[in-house]
Amino acid sequence: MHDLLDVVSVKPLQDHWLALSFENGENRLFDIKPLLNKKPFEPLQQKHVFEQAYVFAGTVNWPGNIDIAPETLYERSVVA
Repeated sequence: MHDLLDVVSVKPLQDHWLALSFENGENRLFDIKPLLNKKPFEPLQQKHVFEQAYVFAGTVNWPGNIDIAPETLYERSVVA
């Protein structure tokens, strides 16, 4: 278990990957594909929606009140 780390930047990449920077300076990659068939993430299957990712309150958000907990992003990501 890691300390709760805020996401400070996000960049959507090809094939539904996110490039993430955390407050501890780590850069990590997160594959969102395993979540795309689950609520509330289905709209992110559409490239134009997925690409609207932004950081708010220390985590990644999308329009439509979609977000992913920062601890999930950290624990399920790999070092870039």
